[in-house]
Amino acid sequence: MKRDYYEILGVDKNADEGTIKKAYRKVAMQFHPDRNPGDKAAEDKFKEAAEAYEVLSDANKKARYDRYGHAGVENMGGGFSGGGMNMEDIFSHFGDIFGDGGSPFEGFFGQGGSRSRSGGGQKGSNLRIKVALTLEEIEAGVTKKIKVKKQVTCKSCNGSGAKDRNSVSTCGTCQGSGYVRQVKNTFLGQMQTTVVCPTCNGTGKKITSVCTACRGDGRTMDEELIEIEIPAGVQEGMQLSMRGKGNAGQGGGPAGDLLINIEEKAHDLFSRDSMNIVYDLFLNFADAALGTNVEVPTLSGNVKVKIPAGTQAGKIFRLKGKGLPSLQQYGKGDQLINVNIWTPKVLTHEETQILEKMREMPNFNPKPNSGEKGFFERMKEYFN
Repeated sequence: MKRDYYEILGVDKNADEGTIKKAYRKVAMQFHPDRNPGDKAAEDKFKEAAEAYEVLSDANKKARYDRYGHAGVENMGGGFSGGGMNMEDIFSHFGDIFGDGGSPFEGFFGQGGSRSRSGGGQKGSNLRIKVALTLEEIEAGVTKKIKVKKQVTCKSCNGSGAKDRNSVSTCGTCQGSGYVRQVKNTFLGQMQTTVVCPTCNGTGKKITSVCTACRGDGRTMDEELIEIEIPAGVQEGMQLSMRGKGNAGQGGGPAGDLLINIEEKAHDLFSRDSMNIVYDLFLNFADAALGTNVEVPTLSGNVKVKIPAGTQAGKIFRLKGKGLPSLQQYGKGDQLINVNIWTPKVLTHEETQILEKMREMPNFNPKPNSGEKGFFERMKEYFN
């Protein structure tokens, strides 16, 4: 049975992206294969930490894991959460966590860099797109299909960059291994290290005649229709990521990631305040004084609201649970109805006469200290 991902990294559910990354680095370095050669238990924990980080570092997968547990991320694709990962996968995806070369111990133990790069090619660059959402889409969650122009593996040469099979030879520098050994002088004396072959960049091959379609790059520009599952409760400025959906890698290297920046479209009726949404209700003076029933729009349809007699401008009514959900699915916000009293700018002769009579009536004289709560008192009452 799989352990809890938060327990594996030693963080709580409210940990931010930086805390999760720092925790993963700490655990990964503790159980890194270069520090624990031949230790199968340490290798298993190293893989376990990578799997936990792969999920918790992705806002979309993290939200599904928080809601459904391991079952929520097992079939999402693009990562290791379904199982079956190996060391090559870990170093190619998370090498930047450790720094250049994929291992924090490269150059001392002499093997980490070759593991992540030998024959693995160069990882593709990340792509960044913006997705604008309505409040209705944010409230319910939505799946978007978006065409993305990006570098894809060349269909003519299948990414090799060579004209044909006979146009590829073994690299003479590394003899096809993809790496070479170097001897460096350190304070401990001479140390032998393994580095990526500078001639073939770790592929172990040399191209003698390039592919005409991609001109030897192994990649061409094309459009891909990508389906993006956006969880409910996202916010303006939030960034989601899809591993392996960026530009294709070179020489068999892994593809980069697709980074999705969330934008919110302005709404005709509502404004957003964190998980709450705010609606401005305009009442005429008679309805505010006498009381009435009104229909108020929400993100899920209209609801009836009773307005009691004597309602003052600035009064805030609350529709519980009619706001936006938490990204971690811990509950929903409310809809706040802010009452405004509508003052007409143009009056008929009859309306003017009626208001002139009302002007001198005692109940129409303002009495601010008569027990009616002020704005700050009302807000304090609401949030308490």
